[in-house]
Amino acid sequence: MRLALYEPDIPPNVGTLLRLGACLGIPVDIIEPCGFPWSDRDLKRAAMDYGALAEVTRHASWDDFRRTQPHTSRLVLLTTKTHNNFVDFRYRPSDILLVGRESAGVPDEVHAAADGRVTIPMRPPARSLNMAVAAAMVLSEALRQTAGFPAGFPAAK
Repeated sequence: MRLALYEPDIPPNVGTLLRLGACLGIPVDIIEPCGFPWSDRDLKRAAMDYGALAEVTRHASWDDFRRTQPHTSRLVLLTTKTHNNFVDFRYRPSDILLVGRESAGVPDEVHAAADGRVTIPMRPPARSLNMAVAAAMVLSEALRQTAGFPAGFPAAK
């Protein structure tokens, strides 16, 4: 399982997802350009000391990302433009979960390239969740389905 961020706009969201990836052992792909300098202090503040533990691959563009994507992986897009509930989707351990820009999602060509599309149901008139929150929710379900959470958790008592 991997998490990919398409041209993210907001440094704290990226930092939060880097921390999530570090804690769960999930590699994070950053598809540039980002809407902020990579050295942004808000990014570092959100990632805290987990940033060094995160496995991060930066891609110069969408095309660069696509060239390096394993052929055995499916691209699963989190989007508001589908009715496929994220809990009903059957995830695979090799899936790449893709989230779009906070301000604009992904362009049509990226949407069309996805092998699967999922959404988080919400009540009207709400339109979308924070990108980091949505990614964490869907990643959690994907890891649950694929038994992909890190081993060694203490058992619940």
